[in-house]
Amino acid sequence: MTDSEIEITAELIHSLLRDQHPDLAGLDIREVAGGWDNQMWRLGDELAVRMPRTERAPDLQRKERRWLPVLAPRLPLPVPTPVRIGEPSARFPRPWTIMTWVPGEPLDSASISRGDHAADTLAGFLRALHVEAHAEAPTGSDRGAHPKKCTDGFEKFLQAVGPGGIAADVRAVWDDAVAAPEWEGPPVWVHGDLHPANVVVSDGTLSGVIDFGDMFAGDPAWDLAAAWLLLPAGAGSRFFEAYAHADEATIRRARGLAALKSLFLILMGQNGERGLPGGKPTWGPAGRAALDRVLTPNLGRPSPAQAPLPDRSRKQR
Repeated sequence: MTDSEIEITAELIHSLLRDQHPDLAGLDIREVAGGWDNQMWRLGDELAVRMPRTERAPDLQRKERRWLPVLAPRLPLPVPTPVRIGEPSARFPRPWTIMTWVPGEPLDSASISRGDHAADTLAGFLRALHVEAHAEAPTGSDRGAHPKKCTDGFEKFLQAVGPGGIAADVRAVWDDAVAAPEWEGPPVWVHGDLHPANVVVSDGTLSGVIDFGDMFAGDPAWDLAAAWLLLPAGAGSRFFEAYAHADEATIRRARGLAALKSLFLILMGQNGERGLPGGKPTWGPAGRAALDRVLTPNLGRPSPAQAPLPDRSRKQR
């Protein structure tokens, strides 16, 4: 739930900057639409201010401040990195962060026209991210578990969305994911929340990944669901071929998680139309398109000969 008692305005941010980072106080401040745990404001052309508006948001920001400087140098796409910290004060009682701005349009308000390029780009990004995580890396809280431990959420979303005659097909995908073996490799770095509002596109392809607040060490299937959530129809198989480290069980879990996330996007798109913070009307169509891709037979399911076992030798450096 968001905290509606704290009104975040450009005037508030300007006053916070003037008090704590006066060298940045002269930059233009512009609100960015969207955001669930944090409200985003552009600060000049190269920076952004992330203002927490939920109880859990400060912890998510601390996680980003701790680990993004470790991950960013080896990732092949731009990601936001912290440059300044805002301390709690009488004007705003929570810590806040100034990050680098990742240029591009969020995918929930744009589209990918270069599907093969985007598939290769996403695969390269996740190959670089999915290395064995540091021993002190965070673990998942409300995500990261095997699909069988998420069945209550799936049932809740399915009943709330009620996708008509395709409910049985969606349930079959989910049941297959629940029956799939668990991840047997070491915990790897996982973004944890890859959906159309958390990636940006330029020139018809993926150009950046944002919002790492839910990152954790665990099962890469939670990120591989992005093959259905982000890529256009027909690009999933190319993605898995380029990624090259997903066995059949991992793909089955990923497909089920894509179904779960698609239902959530549809539900939040409906909520967005009623004005709740976080969800946006654009999420509904994005979720329905993703669900259609999830239900396309054989999308992104390479044959056993094309599905090598995970490379467990890749270590976090």
